[in-house]
Amino acid sequence: MPELPEVETTVRGLTPVLAGQRLTRVEARRADLRKAIPVDLRQRMEGATVTSLGRRAKYGLIDTDRGDTMVFHLGMSGRWRVDPADTLAHDHLVIETAAGRRLALNDPRRFGFIDLLPTEALATYPPFMAMGPEPLGADLTADYLLTVLEGRAAPIKAMLLDQRIVAGLGNIYVCEALHMARIAPDRAAGRIALPRLERLVVAIRAVLLAAIEAGGSTLRDFAAPDGELGYFSKQFLVYGREGEPCGCGGPVRRRVESGRSTFWCPRCQRS
Repeated sequence: MPELPEVETTVRGLTPVLAGQRLTRVEARRADLRKAIPVDLRQRMEGATVTSLGRRAKYGLIDTDRGDTMVFHLGMSGRWRVDPADTLAHDHLVIETAAGRRLALNDPRRFGFIDLLPTEALATYPPFMAMGPEPLGADLTADYLLTVLEGRAAPIKAMLLDQRIVAGLGNIYVCEALHMARIAPDRAAGRIALPRLERLVVAIRAVLLAAIEAGGSTLRDFAAPDGELGYFSKQFLVYGREGEPCGCGGPVRRRVESGRSTFWCPRCQRS
């Protein structure tokens, strides 16, 4: 599933193609993905000019001069294709600009979605209302984590994956950040002292920024809008490396919980 770095990479790839451009064609080629595509999407988007693009957690945002924001989620297999030579069976949304550029949102498994709402309503958009701070923003601090995790017996990995605690963190990057911070994934979140939380915040930012710089992690279907495959997976320290040696010499371990794999090193990530 595309995680925060993949969505950020997507938004950065779409920006030079869409920002400041008038949309001359907006065609939804099916009525729904994970949920129904707004029936007035074409009416509200065609003829509008894109004023900016952004991201909230794992959601992409496309703002227009009509005061609307199109929200997209890539689901399990979604990606945008820029100036494709042909139309594929799973190109479910096609956008063309006055500059002659063409974009297609391709989603074979159809777990993504498209929504459209007034930009001023983003703060009360249900998926965003209960979200915690952005992991790359100034609001994610060790003091914040100390407060929000106080008394919590749940494992720190589960807490970091809770979007109400931190917005946008996914399984791959939580495994990598916990390893970088030398914190065991099963450690009770409320028992982590402030100095270790400071180390964790630094690790979260470092891992995400490195992944964005590398264009994300290509696992299964993801590719950037220009077709390039992310190569951060080549930098994984523990994820997907079960049985291989950690940098400290210990063996990388793996366990599966609720369908998710956790990778960690029992030598340098002690409880």
